[in-house]
Amino acid sequence: MRPGLALLLTTLLTTAQPLRADEPPKDLRGRLAEKLTAEGQAALKVSPKPGGKAAKPAKAEAAQGAHRPHWGYAGDGSPERWGELAPENRSCAIGTRQSPIDIRDTIKVDLERIQFDYKPSSFSVLDNGHTIQVNVEPGNSLQVMGRRFELLQFHFHKPSEERINGRSFDMVAHLVHKDAEGKLAVVAVLLERGKDQAQIQQVWNHLPLEKHQAQAAPVTLDLNQLLPTERGYYTFMGSLTTPPCSEGVLWLVMRQPVGIGAAQLAIFSKLYPMNARPIQPAGGRLIKESW
Repeated sequence: MRPGLALLLTTLLTTAQPLRADEPPKDLRGRLAEKLTAEGQAALKVSPKPGGKAAKPAKAEAAQGAHRPHWGYAGDGSPERWGELAPENRSCAIGTRQSPIDIRDTIKVDLERIQFDYKPSSFSVLDNGHTIQVNVEPGNSLQVMGRRFELLQFHFHKPSEERINGRSFDMVAHLVHKDAEGKLAVVAVLLERGKDQAQIQQVWNHLPLEKHQAQAAPVTLDLNQLLPTERGYYTFMGSLTTPPCSEGVLWLVMRQPVGIGAAQLAIFSKLYPMNARPIQPAGGRLIKESW
């Protein structure tokens, strides 16, 4: 024990009034605490071990995490750095089946039709800091290749992330689905400048005023009206186009684009002028196209 601390405790014990039988121990502790001087309190502090390193302050650790760039589409968090930003994003850098791709060199085959089972549904709109996302109530699904996928949400990218034979489109809507095993299927609806799109306008009408705060809409959305009339499509295996860039995603890219009004494009552009990941290597993967 340090000499100063020993002397302090001895003084406290010798000068303290005798403990009465009916005095609770907590009262004695209170009396002793009142006699502690600033010097005594300093003496009670634990010193670091000789030769040891002082612990890093919690604030310093928090600040270090706070300064780590967040993923985005420009600057320190741009797509070419996604794989470095967090361990779970490693696939963004080393994956071999990444999305999006330039769809070319397809093989035309007799693909089964995608069976869409969409119905007018309640929805909420969220600005998640990367895009506008629409969360849809359960009950919308599709069936393809003998599997049923439930719609979770859809969101937008500008310009389109996918290209077809080198051609890019004004925007794209990604409809994200999941099956009972947790596997994902994404339907991509290409959007090009044309007539106003009624369902997209419903989404824009209910944009939240603040980021990260979903706004429930008092109307319903019918996603059948967002799909093209001609249901031909391309399909291939790929990944999420945003971190963590997980692979094993079934992609269903609708071949016919859908129109979107100039004013509707301008609204999204004001929020997100560019939020598309660059084209990734196809890597010789098989791309099928329906007749």
